[in-house]
Amino acid sequence: MGFPGESGTNMYLITRHSQTIQVPECPFGTKKMWEGYSLLHMEGNERAHGQDLGMSGSCLPKFSPMPFLFCDINFVCNFASRDDKSYWLSTVATQRDLPDKPLKGRRILDLVSRCVVCETKAMVMAVHSQAPTVPDCPMGWMNVWTGYSFLMHTAAGEGSGQALHSPGSCLEKFRPAPFVECHGAQGTCHFFANKFSFWLASIPDFYTPNQNPAAYESTSGYVTEMPKVGLQLNDIEMRIGRCRVCMWGG
Repeated sequence: MGFPGESGTNMYLITRHSQTIQVPECPFGTKKMWEGYSLLHMEGNERAHGQDLGMSGSCLPKFSPMPFLFCDINFVCNFASRDDKSYWLSTVATQRDLPDKPLKGRRILDLVSRCVVCETKAMVMAVHSQAPTVPDCPMGWMNVWTGYSFLMHTAAGEGSGQALHSPGSCLEKFRPAPFVECHGAQGTCHFFANKFSFWLASIPDFYTPNQNPAAYESTSGYVTEMPKVGLQLNDIEMRIGRCRVCMWGG
């Protein structure tokens, strides 16, 4: 018989996205694995495959407008010869920041969010308030970051969504245009009118289906400025559900 081995230690990965050109820091107590660019989803042959923004696969070490090629049963592989696309979290904060035409070359990097993959010894999850107030972590869990409840996105009909337990569903910044579309054949990236983002809404405490037979509908409106730390949120931003990413500390 051999000597008893050391007890195993569970290891987990968490990915954080800055939504800026700056690489974010790993949360306290975690270890940096690599940094990269925030991949949201890819589209090939008119089909989309999305990435969980809380998982390491959403943080590619290198950026390219077309990061993949395709192969067929004739053993022929082609790169950027179809209308395939890639979608990345963007850095655009206001409508004034939107470029007036597609960008090429190094200018594209000003539009693409940076990310970091971190190793942690504890489980991480997101909790959502469906209210303008940030929820507390459950007992025994510690705060990692706070944000806005990002549900899903579509691009010309195709798209993807985030699992609401994943840290990827809690983006630290609210952005009405949170992603940019890149075309491989042209090597360009731009924002188009048929791209939409979906966020959990803030639902008043007084609303219940039993007492309010009519469906609750939040107010529509125009977003002019993004919320900044310490400043009051405008009416539309108050309609976006808030969230918190928590790490098990028990």
